[in-house]
Order: sequence, then C-alpha cells, then structure tokens
Amino acid sequence: MKIRTLILGLCLSGILGAQEIPGGFSVRPANDASGKILTMEETILSRELSPARLWERWDGNGHLTVLMDGRWVTYDIATGDTSAYKASAPALKAFTEGQSLYLSRKDGSKVPVAVSEDPQITYGQFVSRNEFSIEDGIFWAPDSTRLAFYRKDESRVTTFPLLDITTRTGSLREIKYPMAGMDSENVQLGIYDLASGKTVYVKAEDFGYDRYLTNITWTPDASKVLIQVLDRSQKHLRLNAYDAATGDFIRTILTEDNDRYVEPQDPVWFLKGSNDTFIYRTDNRDGFRNLYLCNMEGGMQRLTCTDADVAYVANDGKYVWYTSAEVSPVENHLFRIRVKKNAAGWKFGKPERLTHETGWHEIRMSPDCRHFTDSWSSLTTPRVTDLCTSDGKTVRNILTAADPTLDHAYTEITLGTVKSADGRFDNYYRLIKPKDFDPSRKYPVIVYVYGGPHSQMVRNTFTGELRRWEMYMAQRGYLVYVQDNRGTQNRGAEFEKAIHRQCGQAEMADQMEGVKMLMQLPYVDKDRIGVHGWSYGGFMTISLITNYPEIFKVAVAGGPVIDWKWYEVMYGERYMDHPDVNPEGYALTSLINKAKDLKGKLLICQGAIDPVVLWEHSLSFVRECVKNNVQVDYFPYPCHEHNVSGKDRVHLHDKISMYFEDYL
Repeated sequence: MKIRTLILGLCLSGILGAQEIPGGFSVRPANDASGKILTMEETILSRELSPARLWERWDGNGHLTVLMDGRWVTYDIATGDTSAYKASAPALKAFTEGQSLYLSRKDGSKVPVAVSEDPQITYGQFVSRNEFSIEDGIFWAPDSTRLAFYRKDESRVTTFPLLDITTRTGSLREIKYPMAGMDSENVQLGIYDLASGKTVYVKAEDFGYDRYLTNITWTPDASKVLIQVLDRSQKHLRLNAYDAATGDFIRTILTEDNDRYVEPQDPVWFLKGSNDTFIYRTDNRDGFRNLYLCNMEGGMQRLTCTDADVAYVANDGKYVWYTSAEVSPVENHLFRIRVKKNAAGWKFGKPERLTHETGWHEIRMSPDCRHFTDSWSSLTTPRVTDLCTSDGKTVRNILTAADPTLDHAYTEITLGTVKSADGRFDNYYRLIKPKDFDPSRKYPVIVYVYGGPHSQMVRNTFTGELRRWEMYMAQRGYLVYVQDNRGTQNRGAEFEKAIHRQCGQAEMADQMEGVKMLMQLPYVDKDRIGVHGWSYGGFMTISLITNYPEIFKVAVAGGPVIDWKWYEVMYGERYMDHPDVNPEGYALTSLINKAKDLKGKLLICQGAIDPVVLWEHSLSFVRECVKNNVQVDYFPYPCHEHNVSGKDRVHLHDKISMYFEDYL
C-alpha cells in the first residue's frame, strides 16, 4: 500500500466564519448546510474524531518509519513503498522496580544497579515532580558503557493522605508532596559503569541540600556529564561539567542569574563531530529563548538573533535547524543557519526560512539531517504532511487531509488580538459563534480559560487549537471565547514573567480586556457571561468570578488551586517565591479570602485522589464558603486524579454543560 492511505491524526476543528471581529479575521465555513451536531459521546470518546499521534523515526538509509494503529510501517523514500517493520529489542534495558534500579538482559536475567533499603529513597525515577522538563530518571551514555541515574531522597518531605474508598472500610494512601516553603527532596546523580559494576556519585555540591539537578547531558565521547544545577530559589543556575569516571567536578561552564527566576527547560545539544562545542537555549540573556553556541571552556556566541522564542531542531555540524515564532507568535516556522569555524572563531550565515505556508509547522528531522517531514495546518487548511530535503525543497506530499468536520455542523471560528492590560502586548484569542448565528440576537458567553505558564491556547492551526467541548457548546447557542494572556509561553521573558510573585493578577487583567471587547459587540448578552477552566484554569475561574462578580454570573472550576502555599515547592516557589519572602503576594492571590465575595453560581469539580492539586485546596474553599454562609456547588469524582479520564469524562462534561444550561 502507499503511505497516502495511512490516516494521520487530525485535530478536530471548524472552519472560520465571515463576521468581522475587532482585531480579528475569519472565513465562511464550507459546511454551513450540515445539520449534524456533536453529541457528548462524539465530543469525548469518538475514535473517528479523536486525534491520532504520528510518531516517526529514520534508519539513516532513506527509510521513514511511522507507528500507525499499533504497528510500525516503513516508508521507502526512493520507491514510495511500505512494508511491515519490527523493531529490534535493545540488548540491555534499565528499569526501576519498586524503588530499586536494575538492568534486564536479553536472556531475562536481572542485574541490580542500585538497591534501595529505605522506603524514602528511590533510584532511576524522575525527580522534582516533572519540573524543568525532567521526564525520566535514567540516562544512557552515548556508547552504552555507563548509565547515569537519579537518586531521590524524600525523607524530609511531608506526606499527604489520599482516600481509597474501594476497600471494605476505606484506606489511606500517603504520597510525598513538598509544599511551597517546606522541606523538599534531595537529589543526587549516580553513574554506573557496566564493565566494573561500580557506581560513583557526581559531586554536585552547589547550593546545598535541596537544589535541583536538571537536563542531564552526556558529552558525545561519554567522558563527561553536564548538569544544570539550580538553587532552591530558582534564581541562580550553574551549568557544570563532571568527570563520568570519578564524578569529580571539572568546571562551571556558564551561569544564569535572574531576580525573578531562571527556568531551564532544555538539555544542551552538541555540534555534530565535536566534544567541545554545544548549543544552549536560554531567555535570560536577551529576553527571548534564543540559541547560543558555547564551548566547554565557557565561550559563548549568540546564534539566533531574533526578538522571538526559538526551539532547537537538529544540527549536522554545518547547519543548525530551529523553529521560531518570529513570523507570528501563533505560527511556527522552520529556519536554518550556517555555522563555520575559522582562525578567528565561529562565523554564522544569514538565517534561511524553510517553511512558507501560513500556519503551524511541526518538524521531524532525520538523524543524518538530509530530510525532514513538515506536518502543518492553518486555520482553514487541514493537516498537510510533506517530505522535504534539508534545504526546504519538497520531495513529495505524504498526506493532504480532507476536512474532518464536513459531516458535522461546525460553526464560525475567528482569530484575533486584543491589547494586554498594560498596553504592551497583543493577546491572541479565538471566538466561536453559535450555530445559525444571528447578529441581531443576544447570546450568552462562556470564557474558557487556562492562562498559566507553559500554555498556549491559541495557535494558527486547523480550527485554532479548538477543544471539541467548545464547539459542542457553540452548537447549543453559546459564544465561546478563549484567550492567551501574559504568563503564557512563546512570547518572551517579559510576557511570561509578568506574573511573578502575584499569580493571577496580570492574567485576570488581560482576560478582562478580552471580556470588555466582547461586551462591546452588539450580539453579546452582557448579563449572561460565564467562565470555565481546570487546574490553573480553575484557579483563574474562581479568581475571575470572585473579583468581578458584576460580570461573571456562572462558573465551573475543575481541580482549582486555591492557595499557593498548598502547591508544590518547585512550581510554587518559582512563580510566587518562598512564602516567607513574599507573604503579601500569597495573601493577595489566595482565594480563601475571596470566598465571601462569591455572588454568582459556582460549581467546583474535583478528583478525590488528585495528587497534583490536593483535595485540601477545594475543600478549604468550600469550608470558607460555609463559614460565610455563601452557597457553592461541589462535585467530587471518586477514584479520579487530577483529570477525570475514560468513560467518566463524558459524565464530567455533561455535568459542566448542564450547569451552564441551568444557570446561564
């Protein structure tokens, strides 16, 4: 079969409509005549409407392998043919069993690497609750002769009880949860030598007991390990090199210091063919996440010079490929830049833009950097996937997807911008209009909000990053509004760090600018505005309805943060500082003090065994409402964690939708 017959994952979306919005643009939907409206089951569970993720890999010899429907299919670039493919299993696999780290051989035997004799010490697992892009705890050397791993000691960390109601009399499951201002874990990095069977521990002695060890990177020759060591306040970082054989400290290569916070999100990437020169990304030097070419002695040259955030893709020693937001914050494009060394040092060529179609481009580069796949979409263009040479020339189209919304009554979606409250930035939004929109009518509005760090809700993708529930509600007569605000990503350090020490304040101010814009539209019912969000969005939802009771009549908050002193130390202290040094900020942002100001209808939904935003948050808010004789609605989801998943998610979204139907 041909690769064209493989159905790549499509994000559900709708086509734009023609009504003009201030600061926005729109296109008339092609499927106006369709009468089929999404059901809740289709919205949440339908496989036909769910995005399927495409994973790619290359063998370096012209073969692209994609995982589709649980099987690997290999695509020959030269012939266009495909064939079944079976991946070979690695000779050794490292894994954590219980709290100990082992190697598993092909013959099934198990070799202990680090055996835990203390229930509070774990080897080979992620640390720092997945902060700083820490997603693993095991790091193989490039030549597989050594294995680096985290050792996590939680003996000083307090526990929090989660109630298990599935047992006959109920039981408690305690989790380790370091809250802001309290003792945190101690992390070390061990290095296991496969030949000798011995382990050394890296002598990372900077910043005391509860510093962070992030973004572990091996040098290509496997002789050294680079660690980004961050102090507890997250204002000071040292990129250190250590000897892989002894664990000894070699040198500090570079440092980062910031009065608000330093946020390491990436490892370093060595220039191909070099054990000395690497690429480093930071927003601490020029205000945007740019790439720098560095060496092990501390030399540093700025590689990308743009007032926009960029992301590293690949390098072959001659070129560096990266994506950038410089065309637009809601678009993602691929660039490359030539790097060349002479007697005077490194010289860089002029950046070349390699993707030109308007929209958001997702790039996968082959290991030899000779080809890449460009999978992109825009507001009016469903998924297109092309195979390209490294200079951006298209070899062939792999997929041009049909519009997946044609069988449903998708309504008009508009993208636009509104100024931030401080007037310095353009905040992007999407607005979805109701089915059979009539500009002479008045419609209720639902503001869907997240607003926190590491999020970008609005992009120029097919239907603008639409979440299907938004379309579900628009088909039932609501205007649905989603906006990014200061504090979200991909806009530079000043935009992101505007929330520091006062989470929720700049975000609310920006969201209200969007609401003010909406209230000026003749078809918006100013007396029927609601808000909904989950997690940080739940925090924003309750913040908005309690701070602006005259505007928001109905709200549904899921898994909300109520007081940052109850949230985890890594995230909480980064954005709010330590409670002892920022008591005013913690008091200002706490929603406990806002319970008495609740006037409208509020429903709080909460996973009863949530290990992320603990039950303490929402229950404490309810208790404060009771103290102040303020009515609030509450719905716990037993046996669910932070996000309600599986079949019960249909119940959750029915509950949310019915609440707006009943009260908005």
